[in-house]
Amino acid sequence: MVGDRRLFDDMARVASGAAVALGGIRSRMEGELRDQVERLLQRMNLVTREEHEVVAALAAKARTEQEALARRVAALEAKLAATRPSGATRRRSGAEQPLARPKTVRSRAPGGKH
Repeated sequence: MVGDRRLFDDMARVASGAAVALGGIRSRMEGELRDQVERLLQRMNLVTREEHEVVAALAAKARTEQEALARRVAALEAKLAATRPSGATRRRSGAEQPLARPKTVRSRAPGGKH
């Protein structure tokens, strides 16, 4: 009986040692895999979550400001329309002016005089 007990103790120690060794191999493999994935992501030039959140916040702020400015312009246009006499003609702003035709540039003919 004593021999059987020693055999079981030895087998338990071997199994425990194997479990520890496998755990070490597993953690090493996980670390290697994590490093490879990080290198791959860096080569893909992806943004980090933090960078994305900063840009998303900036875009939301810009949209809010743009909407506020659009409401302000609409209110100013309504106020201007209310103060203008009904028969007055509307003058075009610079942005509404028709585009001028671009000037054409003549090129010199080879060997010719202008």
